[in-house]
Amino acid sequence: MPLQQNAGHPTPLQLERALGPLTAGALLAGTVIGTGIFLVPSTMARETGSVAGVFLVWLFGAILSLCGAFTYAELGSSLPAAGGEYVFLRKAYGPLWGFLFGWQQIVIGKTGSIAAIGLAASLFLSHFYTPLTEDILTIDGFQISGMQVVAIGWIALMTFINVFGVGRGGALQALLTALKLGAILGLIGIAFTSGEGSWDHFTATSTASTETPTRGTFIGYGAALAAALWAYDGWNNLTMVSGEIRQPHKTIPRVLIIGILGVAAIYILTNIAYFLILPLEEVQKTQGVAQEVAIRLLGENGGKALTLAAILSTLAALNGAILAGARIFYAMADDGLLYRGLNRLHPRFKTPIRALLLQALLATLLILILGHDKVAFERVLDYALLGTWGFYGLTSIAVIVLRVRHPELPRPYLTVGYPYIPLIFSLVAVLFCCSIALRRPEESLLGLALLLLGVPFYLYFKGSTPQVKP
Repeated sequence: MPLQQNAGHPTPLQLERALGPLTAGALLAGTVIGTGIFLVPSTMARETGSVAGVFLVWLFGAILSLCGAFTYAELGSSLPAAGGEYVFLRKAYGPLWGFLFGWQQIVIGKTGSIAAIGLAASLFLSHFYTPLTEDILTIDGFQISGMQVVAIGWIALMTFINVFGVGRGGALQALLTALKLGAILGLIGIAFTSGEGSWDHFTATSTASTETPTRGTFIGYGAALAAALWAYDGWNNLTMVSGEIRQPHKTIPRVLIIGILGVAAIYILTNIAYFLILPLEEVQKTQGVAQEVAIRLLGENGGKALTLAAILSTLAALNGAILAGARIFYAMADDGLLYRGLNRLHPRFKTPIRALLLQALLATLLILILGHDKVAFERVLDYALLGTWGFYGLTSIAVIVLRVRHPELPRPYLTVGYPYIPLIFSLVAVLFCCSIALRRPEESLLGLALLLLGVPFYLYFKGSTPQVKP
């Protein structure tokens, strides 16, 4: 576990192992179940063109995420230190690859995800107060909307809470996760027992009026899978806080595998409720599917209650992303591959306060620069998904590499189906990245350019820090 000497303290400070199985599980579920379950079903329905296609993509995304969880469980239990993929890639391939992962997360991966989640929470809030969507400030032609300001406020609030100890951040995560799960399960229960809707909705296929140019094609299913994987994304955050989990060799594998299975079950049940109440064409046309279902079942007040649940769900995902993301900055700085001051812990709360603040600042800049233009922001997030899944595939192969290069590592958990599961997961990750590159060639080139831009920064930090860890 990384240690460092803080000014004015005679003994080194270290991250506090304050997260038990329940709070770790809340971190995983709360981070994964965010905006996706409320927003992506309509995209998936349009791109696949059938209810069966939607469920096929949800199941495939669940299987793929579970395969990733199997591999990450071995890595996380073997190398239980803050930083997640940064630690795994560094150990398997060397400092450069660990740095490039961290660089991608800094440039857009994690900071872009935090910014997007903050904007999503503001979007849900605008259902209660529509003026949020309007511009409130113009500086030399540069416009800032109320949604951007509120999104920055959400990020500042969650960062502030996480400064006061990982235990407090974990407690907030558990509370928000419990509230949103209660709301989602309540909606499912009402849909199944209300007598409304029709099971005939499940046999419908798309009509010409709702078709998209890529419907039912490889690119269309790739777009649907991208939407599903955005909804499943975040399970890897658990390994980023490995340095603060009690008994990580036991907790990480159990929470990862049980958590993914639980999330997949909730997603499938929720989509059954959606299509039971709404026909395919309405799902395709409705961005807020969950809110529309709640309105059908409970009236306008039901829609408002579901929107409030969506806000809580989004804030839980935001809190989890902020808690986990800062640990990448911290681990890199502790290894001498970022400015050393970023590995300073708060003397009382033992949290990486400077890393948390820098992360919030970078996410705020992304919101200010790209958050006003939703199309531009969505395109950049495609790059984030491309880079993230590229490193997911590389990390999965690291299980094989580490077994060959470092057989001495403790391995309290062994990957199920080794070596086939890591290989299959990595292959699908490559195919998924190819799908994104076909849909967004310009953004893919931008992603590659930004990634390569990290190489000179790596050389700078390595050259200016002679004591950088090998």
